[in-house]
Amino acid sequence: MAPRSDRDWFKSSRSSNNAACVEVRFVDGAVDVRDTKDRTGPILAFDGRSWTSFLTSLKDESAS
Repeated sequence: MAPRSDRDWFKSSRSSNNAACVEVRFVDGAVDVRDTKDRTGPILAFDGRSWTSFLTSLKDESAS
């Protein structure tokens, strides 16, 4: 697969100015996540189901 442009990434709405930011992009039914401070570093890739499960667990944790 050809490399994608940086414009495909967007910063999390939960990111703040404390340097704990992530960016995400949606690619062919999957979700990629990277550290905003290290854009050339590793990327976590989630399939759609795993991403939904991950977000649900974060919401559940924040409600506790």
